[in-house]
Formats: sequence, C-alpha cells, structure tokens
Amino acid sequence: MTLTSARKILGIGPEEDPRLHLAEIKNAREAIAAMVRTAPNETLAARYQAGLIEFDQALAAVQEHLEASGLAAPPLPPQALQESAPAASPTTVTTTASFDLEMEPLAPYPDPPRSRALSYFIWFLIFFIGAAGGAWLYIKSEQSKSDQRLIRIAFLEKQGSVLVENRRWQEAAAAFSEIEALAPSSDIVVRGRRSIEAGMAEEQTQFIGYWTGQAAAELEAGRLDQAYAAARQVLDKYPTEKDAAALLEKVAAARVGQSRTTAIAAAREAIDQRKWDAAIATARQILAATPDDPDAKSLLADATAGAEKTAADHARATLLLKQATARDNGQFDQQALDWLREAKSLDPGNPEITARLEKLAAYTRTLHVPGDFATPAEALAAAHDNDRIVLAAATWTGPLVITAAVELQGSGFATTTVECAPETGPAISIGPDAKGVRISGIRFRHTAFALGPDRFSAALVCGGSVTFVDCRFTDASGHGLAVIESGHATVTRSRFADNGWDGAAAFGKGSSLEIRESEALNNFQHGIESWDGAALTLANNRCEANSRNGIHADCGPAPAIIEGNQLIANREFGLVLDSASSGKISTNLARANLLGGYVIRTAAAKLPVAANQATLNQGPGLVLEKGLPPAAYTSVTLTQNSEPQLLANADLTADATVPNTPDPAPAATVIAPPKPAPIKPKLKHR
Repeated sequence: MTLTSARKILGIGPEEDPRLHLAEIKNAREAIAAMVRTAPNETLAARYQAGLIEFDQALAAVQEHLEASGLAAPPLPPQALQESAPAASPTTVTTTASFDLEMEPLAPYPDPPRSRALSYFIWFLIFFIGAAGGAWLYIKSEQSKSDQRLIRIAFLEKQGSVLVENRRWQEAAAAFSEIEALAPSSDIVVRGRRSIEAGMAEEQTQFIGYWTGQAAAELEAGRLDQAYAAARQVLDKYPTEKDAAALLEKVAAARVGQSRTTAIAAAREAIDQRKWDAAIATARQILAATPDDPDAKSLLADATAGAEKTAADHARATLLLKQATARDNGQFDQQALDWLREAKSLDPGNPEITARLEKLAAYTRTLHVPGDFATPAEALAAAHDNDRIVLAAATWTGPLVITAAVELQGSGFATTTVECAPETGPAISIGPDAKGVRISGIRFRHTAFALGPDRFSAALVCGGSVTFVDCRFTDASGHGLAVIESGHATVTRSRFADNGWDGAAAFGKGSSLEIRESEALNNFQHGIESWDGAALTLANNRCEANSRNGIHADCGPAPAIIEGNQLIANREFGLVLDSASSGKISTNLARANLLGGYVIRTAAAKLPVAANQATLNQGPGLVLEKGLPPAAYTSVTLTQNSEPQLLANADLTADATVPNTPDPAPAATVIAPPKPAPIKPKLKHR
C-alpha cells in the first residue's frame, strides 16, 4: 500500500503530521471494530472485518514511513492488535502489520487545532464501508436470486419432462408456463410445449385406435351395447372423430337389424304357436319400418293365411263335432271317432270337442301310463287294435315298438318325451301289422349322437301306416322320421329339427310320406327327402337352414305333390326335383338359399310347375337340365337372384358342376347325394 493511499484511508492530509491525529484514528478504528462485533450476520461481519484490516494496513504504512524518516511512530490503540487479528465472524482474519505500543515523547510542539477534515473523512469512511457492504449484499442477494431462478428452472424442466412422460398434460403445461414467467425467451418452454403437443397427439391416436378397434370387434361379435359404449368413449373425448361416428351409425343399423331379427323370430314363434294376431301385428310393425322386407311379407302372408285357415278349420271342426254327436249312441263308432279326432286336430283348444272325444274314446279300452301300466312298453305289449294308450307328462325310455292299430297320446310334445340311446334303435317303430296307428303330442329323440354309416332314426315306419299330429322328431343320429318297406306316414303340425341326416325321409317303392303344416329345420342333410320310388306329398311346410337342400324329391315312378312350401336359407338349393311320374309343383317360395332356388331335371319333365317364386338366392333362381324348354317354366317368378336368374341347358351329370355357385361341387353330389338307408330294427309281432 502506498503512503498516499494510506493517508487517504486514515483521512490524513498530505502535509499533516499523523501523530497529531492519534485520538481521531483511535476512535475511527473503534467504530469499525464495533461494526464488526455487532454485524447482524456473518456476511456483513466479514465485510466490516475486511474494512478494519484495510484500516490497520494503512496505519502500518504510515508507521513505516515515519520510522524510515527517523520520526517516532504514531501510537496504536492498545486493543488494535487484538481486534484486528480475530474477526467477529467465525473466520479469523489476521493483519500482517506489527506496531510498537510505546511511543517516544514528542518534542515540544504547540497543540494544533483539531482537523475537521480528518473527522469528516473518518465518518465518511464508516459510511462508505457501510454503503459498500450494503451494495455488496445487494449484489450477493441478486446473485442468489439468479441462482435460485436457475435452480427452479432446472427443477421445473425436469418435472415437466416427467409429467409429459406420465401424460399429465395440464400439470406439465403449468410447469412450462412457470418457466416462461421466470425466463420468457427460454428454449425450454418451446421444447416443452412441443413435447406436450406431440404427446397429446400420440395419446389421441392411441386412444382413438384402441376404442374404435374395440368398438369394431364388439360390433362384429354382435355385442351392440359394448360396441356403442366403446365408440362413445371416443366421441365423448373427441366429438369430431369420424370413424367412431361411423361405428355408432353401424351400431344403430345393427340394432335395427337385431331388432328386426328378434321381431322376425317372435313372429315365427307366434306362428308356431298359432297366435296369428300377434304374428300379424309383429310383421306389420316390421313392414312399417321397412316396407319391402321379404321375411316380414312372407310372415304376414303366412300369419294371415294361418288365421284364415284356422277360422275355416274351426268351422269344419264344429261341423264334425255336430256330426259325431249325432252318431253317438253309447257304443263304439269308428266313423264318429275319426270325425272327432279330425275335429280335435282342427281345433285342439275346443273343450266341447275334447270332452266328446274322451267320451267316444272311452267306448274303447284306454290304458293309462302310469296307472294301468308302469311303462309305455308294457302298455303297448298288452294293447289291441283300437286301444288308446295315454302317456302322462314325463320322459319315457324307448325303444318302443307298435304292432297294433292303437292310438298313442301324449300330454304334449313339450312335456311328454320318448327317448333312447342311439345304438339301441329308433325311439319308436311302427311295424307292418300296425295299420292306422295314430300318435299325438309326443317328442321323439335320441339321448346322444352316434357317428357311422348305419344310424337309427328317431322314429321309423316299417311297412305299417301312422298319422302323427303335433309331434317333434329331434336330435336323431340318423333321420328324424324314416318311412321304408311300403310304409305310409302322414304328419301334421309337427317339427323335424337338428337330426344327423334328413329331417324326414321316405325310401323305396310303395312307401309314401305326406307332411303338412310342419317344419324341417337345421338338419344335417336335407329337410325332407324321398328316393327310389317313394311318393311324396308336401303342403304348406317350412324347410329352413338345412345343410343341404330344403326338399330333395327323387320319386321315380311315384308322384310328387309339392305346393305352398317355404324353402329358406338352405346351404344348397331350395328344391331339387330329380324325378317323379306325376303330381305338381306350385306356389312354393325359394328364398336366400346358398346355391340357388329350384333345380329341375329331365326325369321330372311331366310335372307342371306353376306360380312358384325364387328370390334373393345366391345362385340362379331356376336351373333347368338339358332338354327342358325354358318356355315351360315362365310362371316361375325370378327376382334378385344371382345372375343368371335362369340357368337353362345345364349339364347335371356326375362329372358336371353347377355354374355360378359360391362353392362349386360335382352336381351329382350337390343334387343327388348317396342315400343313407335307415336301419330296420327287429319288430315284435303279435
């Protein structure tokens, strides 16, 4: 430190004698030392301590100058050395100056006036040091604030990144907004907001993709409520999303279709139960929404026709009841009994007919099971012609064999069942001696399914004759009903469903099968079939969803009468007419069959074909074999079938294929498959 700097620090002028300002120097130093001791914090204490050290260094420089000039050094206050060495703060600061505490006496010298400039300077120095300390503190404070801001920004940047990764967009946006407030031009804010936008876009894409995919899958599975909920997940969050909106429209359309399907099924069920008014109302409701619905039109026509026929049947039943009552003389009368049986069939809910039938039937022997016999087999073994066997509501174990002209009456197909294992034979068989058997209100079935080339039917007519009314033939390994060896079967208001071969089949010359107002559904082969010379009469039946044709007729020299039947959604054709010597094909409807509507071969050329319809089939509406003139079949109405609507001059030999079909196959296989002959069980004879 120079002497000039030291004098300035001590407040001594260039020409003044330092020894004359000892008291002022002492007081100034004590004031600085007091500031060190009383500093409110370590930072200020350190700042004041630095000022004290500088003051002592200036004093040491002046002392060295005086000593070098041969003058006595100015006296240092006694506590200077102690106070200048240890600082008031925990950090110890020691000055390098050393001072003699003793001074030689000054030569006689007049007391000079006290220097006001020195006093002002000392106080200025004190205030300067204080101001410098304050400025230093301000600078340090601002630096601290800057450091804290940088630390906060770094923290917010990291926090924002974590929030973006966790897709907490609002919180992430808030973090970057705070950074923007701390550093308005920071690139961190730009990058952060871009990452939020990209993340939100990715999340939106993933969200929409997941839920629309879920909705599509549920829609395809037919779970419409779940599909609707999944699509709503998207639209509730992104109202303008087009794919989700389109899916909602599909769901709505599917609901309409599902509602239609449910209504169609309900109408059919009503028709099955002969609830004509309910069926008509349901069909009209469907047509009000879709006037051209073919199923609804068909159901309405069926229900209307059913209602009209029921009215006519009831009228005839009343007439037959009147005639039978007039012949009732308290004795068995076969004609009166037949009239009442027909009346009962026409109007089963008429209590007067039921009571009169019970009275006339009582003139013959009635066997009750249980009651008179424990099992149906025991009752049949004891029965004679014209006996009546009444089965209570129960599941009875077969096989049963009928060898007499008896009446077997159940309590209704829903409550009375005759069943047996598929290996043991048909659930019921009618033998050659049983002529004029009548069976009503019973379900016949197998308890399981047995594969193999030889399979028993649920019911077998072998040479005898039988009338089935209000029966069911289901779940057989073979045919639901088989008629062989010149047997005759007449079936009314019954159903053939879910059988391993045909629903009903007649086989062999002399055999005949007549089915009216019945159904053949979901059978693994044809709905109804005849072959090798068996006669076939089918009227007002429904053959639907069978794995092969609705009807396959190969009657040979026997007649085929097929009229008023509905042939719907079968896996091959609605009707295949291979051969017949006479009969007629009229007023049938073939709709929505997979391979086509009708197939007519040259061996059936003699049969008149009139007023039939083919619509919406996935193959030709009408297929004519070579040699059949199309002009003879112009009465067949063909609409909305796959082109060509009429396929004429078709080669239907074994090596040919039926053109324009979804699954081409050898025509002989499609039209005339190998005939699985029913097994003839051993029959008991009286």
